[in-house]
Amino acid sequence: MVSGTTFSITELAEEFGLTTRAIRFYEDKGLLKPERRGQTRIYHPRDRARLTLIVRGKNVGLALSEIKEILGLYDLQDGCETQNRVAVDKFRKRISQLNEQRKEIDLQIRTLEESCARLEAQIAEQVKASGNGAAAAKAAARPAKTKKPEKAIV
Repeated sequence: MVSGTTFSITELAEEFGLTTRAIRFYEDKGLLKPERRGQTRIYHPRDRARLTLIVRGKNVGLALSEIKEILGLYDLQDGCETQNRVAVDKFRKRISQLNEQRKEIDLQIRTLEESCARLEAQIAEQVKASGNGAAAAKAAARPAKTKKPEKAIV
């Protein structure tokens, strides 16, 4: 620490697993406003709290503009009630988006599983029809190794 209640950019970067460049980026976007002493940035506990909110917001998929809106409410004299209400609203919307994505992903997984089962059955029939025995069946059951997935008609 620079002193008992301040932090250097390096300390915050290490604590939050960020690069100093990322922290400067957040500063450039107006999300952080550290004190400056010459070329040195001095971060106070308030800046650390803001960085905590930035990192949490990014981790749950909020846009920087949404995070900035929430942080902008930090200074209201209402005990953070407005900030908390806006945050809850944004979090609920994000939860809804993630639930929709989950449904889409589940559908894609089911479709792929059904396609695999259908194609594996076709392979088994082809092996059986060719009379190529156990070696062909074994090869058919093993996934093909490709560098780039090819488009398949399913």
